[in-house]
Amino acid sequence: MNAVLPGLVETDGVTAHDRQRFDQVAAMTPAGRNGRPDDIADVVAFLASDAARWVTGQAIAATGGLSF
Repeated sequence: MNAVLPGLVETDGVTAHDRQRFDQVAAMTPAGRNGRPDDIADVVAFLASDAARWVTGQAIAATGGLSF
């Protein structure tokens, strides 16, 4: 079993709640932006693929390089 630990992901609900804070976090993120749903979906797709058949017991941080 593996887990995906997403960082801040841009969705309508998140950006509508506090756009200023969302932009501040993007500025601190080494990737230069917050995540998009497809960023997280790509990690999940990898873990579900044969390419990850030897990946077991991992928690993968999909955060664009930002750790809290």
